Order: sequence, then structure tokens, then C-alpha cells
Amino acid sequence: MKKGTVLLLGRPNVGKSTFVNNVVGQKVAITSPKPQTTRFPIQGLYEDERGTIIFTDTPGIFEGVNDPMVKKINEQTVQAIHDHVDIAIYMIDPTRKRDFEEANVLGIVRKLECPVILVFNTKEKEKPYFMPQYAFLKDEFSDVFTISALKQQHVKPLLDRIFELLPEQEPNQTPIDVVHPVLNIDSKTFIAELIREKVFLMMGEEIPYSTTAIVDAIEERKDKTLYIKARILTTNERHKGMLIGKAGRKIKEIGSYARKEIALATNKKVFLDLKVEQDPHWQATLYS
Repeated sequence: MKKGTVLLLGRPNVGKSTFVNNVVGQKVAITSPKPQTTRFPIQGLYEDERGTIIFTDTPGIFEGVNDPMVKKINEQTVQAIHDHVDIAIYMIDPTRKRDFEEANVLGIVRKLECPVILVFNTKEKEKPYFMPQYAFLKDEFSDVFTISALKQQHVKPLLDRIFELLPEQEPNQTPIDVVHPVLNIDSKTFIAELIREKVFLMMGEEIPYSTTAIVDAIEERKDKTLYIKARILTTNERHKGMLIGKAGRKIKEIGSYARKEIALATNKKVFLDLKVEQDPHWQATLYS
């Protein structure tokens, strides 16, 4: 039996979270087309008859942004790199031009001592295609795959190669025994992430960066309903008003979509008590 950890690295929004979610077969990381969707490393478990893979989905590495949250995001990514890793996947979106951010990620990847698999994640075909800018990398990495994480195409050969490279599990090593495929976040964090995803998907370009979600309480009531009390924090009054919407319509819409997904994830009837609060210092408080 094989067992090991696979670290995913790349720029923001190259498809790392989508890949992990689809391979694991259940959402472990939220996804959206906006930057800073993933804000901390998340581990997801994949198992089959060959063994166990622990995928570590890291936040994208940001350049040119200097605030407490981005600094913490980058620090957590660097820490994940320095933890024990058996294999790394360096994921690239060839519909985006190479830039200094990509060069920074490549510099980090080149310093890794574990095997690195280069993965081109093809996304929207109607977008420009910049593969010639990345062609030189095919000579640098011995394992190169082209997949579609979103459409789950050509993923099996990649998984086959990962299992070939993973070490054999030690005979006395305790097998992983978990019910949920998310290994390193608690229920409050997981639900808060689902709420934050709905904000990212349903609001404009500016608001998601200035918001987060916090779950204050989870309680299973006598009728088996899961009662959840949560808040969306935003940095200014104008964004608070936009999140609430006219006559509270927007926050009701966000809450409705979040409640349905939480119910699907927990297989329980859910009552979501969701509010919006202004806190201009939440980034410094949570990421200090």
C-alpha cells in the first residue's frame, strides 16, 4: 500500500482547489474566479485500493500586495512547503501570460527536494492560449501532464503516476481513519468557508477581498435541525449595505444558497442565522 502527501503549488486561481475537490469527490476547498479564494492550506484525503494520498491545497502565492492578510497567506503557503512533502504538483493555467508572480512560484518549485509533477490545467478554451511561453518547462520536469480539473479530464494518468512515485506505507504505520475527507479544518471553519464562497460568487469584484465569514455557534436542536449562527464581516459601511441589499434581499439570497450547501454537506436540515457586520480591523485581527 502506498501513502504520502502531495502539495499543490501555483499562482492564485489556476485550479488547485477545483482539482482537489473533484479528485476527493467532495468539496474540501471553496472555489471562485476571484483572487484570495483560498486563504490557508487545506488537506483532503483520497483513497483507493492502491493506498492513500493526502492532497494539500495551498493558497496561491501573491506578489505586489502588502497587507496583513496577504502576508499571512504567503507565510502559511511557505510553511506548507517546508512541511514533509512526498510529491509536489506545480499547476499552471496556460490561458494566462507568464509574469513575475509565475516566476516567483517557479523559483520556489525549483528549490523543492521532492519529485515535482508539472500540470497544465486547461480551462476556458475561448481564452487566449499562452502555452508557448511555458514550453521550456517541459524540458525541466520529467513528468508533465495536461488535464482539465473542472471537466475531470485526463486526471487518471496523473493519479496513476502519483501512486507510482509515493512511498510504500510502513508496516507498523497506523492507517488514516476519517469519515470526512477534510483533515485539517473544524466544522466551524468549513461552514464559514462555504458562506464566504457564496459571497465571492454573488458579489462584485471589490467586495470579496474586504470580507470574511465567522461561525459563532453550531447547535443540533431536539428536532435534529442544525442551528448555525454566523456573521459576514466587511471593512466598510458601503460594502455592508451592498451585502445586505435592498430590504435585506442580498443577505437572504447569500444565506439561502449557503444553507442549501451546508444541508447537502451535513445531510441535515439547517437553520442559518446570518448577519452582516462592519469591522474595519478584521484582517489585522484575524491575520496578525
